[in-house]
Amino acid sequence: MASPNPDGPKGPLDGVRVLDLSRVWAGPHCTRILADLGAEVIHISGRGLVGRRTVTRETAKAIGIYPDNEPGERHWNRHVLNNDMLRNKYDITLELNTERGVALFKRLVAIGDIVIENYSPRVMPNLGIDYPVLKDINPAIIYCSMPGYGPEGPFQHFVSYGTTIDPHSGLASRMGYPGEEPYMSGNAYPDPASGMFATGAIMTALFNKARTGKGQYISLAQAESGAALTGEASLGYQLTGKVPPRIGNGHLRKAPHGAYPCVGEDKWVAISVGSDTQWSSFRDVMAKPDWANEDRYSTVGGRLENRAELDSKVAEWTRERNAYDVMRQLQATGIAAGVVVNADELIHDENLNERGFYWKFDHPEAGVHTHAGQPIRLSETPARHYRPAPTLGQHHPYVLGELLGLSDEEITDLEETGIIGYEPLVREV
Repeated sequence: MASPNPDGPKGPLDGVRVLDLSRVWAGPHCTRILADLGAEVIHISGRGLVGRRTVTRETAKAIGIYPDNEPGERHWNRHVLNNDMLRNKYDITLELNTERGVALFKRLVAIGDIVIENYSPRVMPNLGIDYPVLKDINPAIIYCSMPGYGPEGPFQHFVSYGTTIDPHSGLASRMGYPGEEPYMSGNAYPDPASGMFATGAIMTALFNKARTGKGQYISLAQAESGAALTGEASLGYQLTGKVPPRIGNGHLRKAPHGAYPCVGEDKWVAISVGSDTQWSSFRDVMAKPDWANEDRYSTVGGRLENRAELDSKVAEWTRERNAYDVMRQLQATGIAAGVVVNADELIHDENLNERGFYWKFDHPEAGVHTHAGQPIRLSETPARHYRPAPTLGQHHPYVLGELLGLSDEEITDLEETGIIGYEPLVREV
């Protein structure tokens, strides 16, 4: 087990050491949760995976991943996703395609509790550090492998991102409007979903380890994490033999049901009327316009049959009103309604801010920024923000020096021979 977290009060995972080899979003999302809960997460990357050495301001503006669209001299330390995913973690670089890099990693495994990676399944065996090897070093190690399509099966060597898993898992087939093409989820949804499944699996393995003292191997396919969330559609097909149609914002048993335009630029309110009683209340809120009294809208069946015209009429009413006013009026009568909150409204949301959901981090190169906090709330050992995301290789002295006992001269030699470093290896292309 790791030593208690030196940078803050104890969390529920204080004393747990995680070796994080994961990249991009799925794995880092998992380890961010563990770090927020007090685990000592050591992020380990090869500098060849960091990216190009230079980024022009024009490129930075086009891709929009740097504060104020300024890449800075060391853009790799200003990357928005990295600085969000790596908060509360330590960072070292280690070239695992070298004997010395592998030897140092194995020494960390000997004093670690968890290893997590989301490489394709061929990578770790090729490096000589797959689970059987690491288990021999530390029988109590928990090893989580989470490639796109899993460490086994005919697709195991396919390389993927959340945006490619989205359609393969069936999620994209459910998104879109009647008669139109499918849509992507818009935010690589399988990535964070996989991260949460991985978190649950690791916590379960930790619980078992506390009882038995034994580690274990976790096989997690990101594609399965997405497919597990399409249960209703899969079950429906098994029962009826028919592929469920895309229905956009509609509902199979409710109408009106959808997002409707309101006063202002790109302002919307979501409304769900689930019964004839609620429809009567909805008509009252609208001051009973003549069209709402037509027989074709008097029953759920009639409203579903005429949903296109109904949605158009409801939109005419909402378009002249403030989204928050509509939400409050309908909620007061027991009708489900909510404002479609945009990024600006979300960051200033009264409830989220009152509950202290947002955390501020002062990053040495990216500046002060607000990040979404940790939704998991524990009364006795709450999640905390200990430190901002590290700069590349920032914690060589702590990890290699304090934990592994290397001298300053040995660490300097590792840098001079290219085993560790503070800048990317990839040249400008």
